[in-house]
Amino acid sequence: MKIGGCAALVTGGAHRVGKAIVLELARAGADVVILYNRSGDAAAETAEEVEALGAGATTVQCDVSDLRAVQGMAEYVRDRYGRLSVLVNSADWFGQDPFPTESYETWHRILDITVNGSFYVSNELAPLLLEQPEAAIVNIVDLSVWHAWPNFTGHAVAKSAVLALTRQMALELAPTVRVNAVAPGPVLPPPHYTEERVRRSSSRTLLNRWGRAEDVAHAVRFLVESSFTTGEVVRVDGGELIAKRSP
Repeated sequence: MKIGGCAALVTGGAHRVGKAIVLELARAGADVVILYNRSGDAAAETAEEVEALGAGATTVQCDVSDLRAVQGMAEYVRDRYGRLSVLVNSADWFGQDPFPTESYETWHRILDITVNGSFYVSNELAPLLLEQPEAAIVNIVDLSVWHAWPNFTGHAVAKSAVLALTRQMALELAPTVRVNAVAPGPVLPPPHYTEERVRRSSSRTLLNRWGRAEDVAHAVRFLVESSFTTGEVVRVDGGELIAKRSP
């Protein structure tokens, strides 16, 4: 599938990994819809960078956990572009929620954004994607779908659900729409990480270093362009998953 001339939409596309994906699709020649919730200034800056690359950019505010908001967004995309060939579900909410817990707020927030959000956006935009000769959806998961993370119950369950959703949509939307997932490892340290914590995380990979957000973006581009790949997940983790077994 050729990305040049396509319309693409990236949820959570204003900053960090989502931004890297937006810019990679723009470099490949796509016009990109940047979906954000609260990061309006960052979304505007990302749109300027897209336009500097010679591609079109539109920013749309949308809480993906709100079905009515997602439905309104889908109508806007249809009215504005009349087409959509690429969807990347990158938006999530990364929160800690140990188990057992006395509060359900974090659990519901994580699942509402990560699981329901990915489902709502995919479901409302699927008719537009199915109108194309070929199209692609890429979901962003992570290594918690293989190994449980202490104190991140909701996150691990949500990402596992998104991987299951990836396979289900690949089945339901074939042959027109291919659906795959990317599972990043340590690619972009959070701002609050100390140098020591970054070093410890690096040592858990086979490559003894962190990756970059661009590494994830390259994997997304590969899955969009790879016309015979669907229902798969690509790990971009520097070998962290199998490093647990290294001597």
